[in-house]
Amino acid sequence: MNKLVVITGPTASGKSGLGIDLAKKYSAEIISADSRQVFRGLDIGSGKVTPEETQGIPHYLLDVAEPNDFFSVMDFQEQAYRHIDEIHGRNGKAFLVGGTGLYVNSVVDGYNMIKKQIDPETRNEIAAKSLSELITFLEERNPEVLTKIDLKNKRRVERAVERTLLGNTEGPVNTPRYETLVLGTNWPREVLYERIRERLDMRLDMNMIEEVVKLREHGATDEFLYRLGLEYRYILMYLRDEFESFDAFYDKLFMEIRHLAKEQMTWFRKRKDIHWLDMTGDPFTEASELIDEFYSK
Repeated sequence: MNKLVVITGPTASGKSGLGIDLAKKYSAEIISADSRQVFRGLDIGSGKVTPEETQGIPHYLLDVAEPNDFFSVMDFQEQAYRHIDEIHGRNGKAFLVGGTGLYVNSVVDGYNMIKKQIDPETRNEIAAKSLSELITFLEERNPEVLTKIDLKNKRRVERAVERTLLGNTEGPVNTPRYETLVLGTNWPREVLYERIRERLDMRLDMNMIEEVVKLREHGATDEFLYRLGLEYRYILMYLRDEFESFDAFYDKLFMEIRHLAKEQMTWFRKRKDIHWLDMTGDPFTEASELIDEFYSK
């Protein structure tokens, strides 16, 4: 198997910067594993690296879809495989960097995806149903999946319903394609929460709200923005006057980003193969030692 280094972790934990620093050292190329950075125009709110921030390191799977497009885990996996294999074909090194757990797992574990796709009309009908209705459907048609997904995450439940309708009741059988080293960026919880607040303040100062205004002006639908969650969802709600004040909007968004970070850590802790880096120490040196050992095997 070809080797793949993975750098993942919760939001605001420094994955992108560490990934770039390490990629420079090992002359590696980076595949982004972020479900919002695949869309053009979602720059500030998604934390997409700028051309200057890449420091010349090639990045893939940024800006590969238009707002309102449906971009699935299967789409991500297919494109990630293609880029990783092309890099290995040039005898290069590939790093997978990002915090979308399903994207990371689809490549690291080698999900075997069903090629059939749900039609747009059925997908809209599923999305229109309540969370409790979808769970009831799964209880009747595919109860085993209920122990494998986050039942509070409506989007994940919707995808499980789609897979069930397509006949995939057993879930994917994994076929790993690469030998992987998975590194995780880890901070004490309160330090991470402060980093989240600092980053939120910085993004608002960078006109993150104006970014959403422009996305709507250029045709991004409210449904698309709402389904993105977090910054895009709550800025949309703020622009629609669904908060009584800016402070109420800010507090809700900050709380939801914190909640996401907690959910991400719960998700990643299920993986027993992650080497958690101490981000309060010298994560670059710690990661380098692990990567050197990985490549030398």
